[in-house]
This record gives sequence, C-alpha cells and structure tokens, in this order.
Amino acid sequence: MLDVCLLGCGGMMPLPYRWLTALMTRFNGSSMLIDCGEGTQIAIKEKGWSFKPIDVICFTHYHGDHISGLPGLLLTMGNADRTEPLTMIGPKGLERVVGCLRVIAPELPFPIIYKEIQGAEETFEMNGYRIKAFRVNHNVLCYGYTMEIDRAGKFDAAKAKEQDIPLKYWSRLQGGVTIDSEDGHFTPDMVLGPPRKGIKLTYTTDTRPTESIRRNAEKSDLFICEGMYGEKDKAAKASEYKHMTFYEAAELACSAQVKEMWLTHYSPSLTRPEPYMDDVRKIFPAAKAGKDGMSAELMFED
Repeated sequence: MLDVCLLGCGGMMPLPYRWLTALMTRFNGSSMLIDCGEGTQIAIKEKGWSFKPIDVICFTHYHGDHISGLPGLLLTMGNADRTEPLTMIGPKGLERVVGCLRVIAPELPFPIIYKEIQGAEETFEMNGYRIKAFRVNHNVLCYGYTMEIDRAGKFDAAKAKEQDIPLKYWSRLQGGVTIDSEDGHFTPDMVLGPPRKGIKLTYTTDTRPTESIRRNAEKSDLFICEGMYGEKDKAAKASEYKHMTFYEAAELACSAQVKEMWLTHYSPSLTRPEPYMDDVRKIFPAAKAGKDGMSAELMFED
C-alpha cells in the first residue's frame, strides 16, 4: 500500500486557505516529499503525519513556491535529533541551491546526499520503490516524477514441492532472497509466478503538456497534474508562461489512460476550482479538483 497526500496545491504564493506546492508519500516505513513550498511543515502537522520518516525530498525545479519551505523543515528535522541521512533529488544546481538556502540552517546533525538529475530522464532505486525523473517544459529546467512499486509474482507451493525445495527456504524465496546452501542453489523465480501489477504514481507541475508526461504517466493509478487555470480565456496566458489549463491536464490524463487525476498548483486568482470541473470531466471523467490535505491509499490489486 502507498499513502499519498497532496499537502499543498497552491502556486506562486500561499493563501489563508491554500498552502504552496508539496506532495508526500509513505511506503513501508519510508516517506518521500516532492517539492517543499512555504507552509509545508504546517501542512504536514495538519495532516497528522510525521517529519521523522522523510528520507527523500525531490524537487521539480527551484522557483520559490516549490522550495522556500526547505530551510525550516531541515531545522525542524535537526532539532528532532535526526541522524539518518536525507537524500535530495533535483535538477542541475541542486547542491548549490540547497547550500544557499542553508545559510540559515548551516549545522545539521544528519548528512545530505545530493543526486542531481542527469539528462532528460533518470531513474533512482531506493527504499523498495523506483523514482523516475523526466524533463518537462517550463521556463526553467523542470522535471516531473513517476514513482513505481513493483510486485513479485504469487508464491506457488506446488512448484516448490515439485523441485524438492525444503520448506525452511520458502518464506525467504517468497521475499526475493536467493538461497545458496548445502541443499542447493534456489532462486525466487523457481517458486514465484509471473510479476503482478504494481502501483504507479505520477506527479508533474509547472509545465506545458509534453509527450514525456503522457509517456511516463501512462496507466498510472494516480496522476497529479498542474492545472494553473480553469478559466478558458486564460489559455493564452498559460501558454505564454508555460503552465497548463485544467482542460489540457484532462486531455493528458485521457491520452495516458490513467485511473484517476488530481489537479493542483492553482493560480492565486483561482479561488474555487470546482465550478470548472464539469467541463473537465467531460474530457476525463475520473478527474478531481485537488485540495490541501487530500489523500489516498493506493493498493495492490488482488
């Protein structure tokens, strides 16, 4: 199971009723944050989740509404006596940008591991899941992210018995461990069926529609996508400043055949996204207007 929470869905500036951009996931004791806008700490507290398990922070790009909450978050982690390493993933310039922000958080009791994204796409394996960064089209270097959790095939006791694999090794083989012992060499594929469908989450913001988004979001269980503007007369403005309208996001979701889409990163001028959703759902019926604290549990299929 993957827990997903849209901590903040605002763009450009925080509002009394809307925090800035941040997404948090929880899986198997590990928590990941994508972007860390101003107010992210409060949003986490409001959700009732913890800072402590956050071991990965990804950044789409380095505009203030996506990273300005980082120094305070690092200080909070440090004051909680955290000693475990924190991994950061982001576009070129990551260590330099974070280093500048750390002027007000210079001494931390934990190390930071920097992973700058190389090229148009790069994949990172960690904590039992896979993160793929893919370049999108904003007015600065910007990336979207796909998170995938694979699921092994079902354990087949009959296969194990047919091959005379001792019972004492079954649970370890089911867990993906290769066994070398006096009884022989046993690999997980000897007792597992074909891989089953895993879980896939895609997040992208601050971009025009791109083929890289459609391709990487394909068949996602949840697609969280920027919808800067719901007003149809702002299509030209969205194009000029390299953002997306609700309707462009819906067309991407439809093309990528995702299960569900949440809109996020609203313009400060857009106070209520819901009045535009009927037209959005005509394009993609499984669309929802994101809101702060909105969450879901993505489950493995039976």
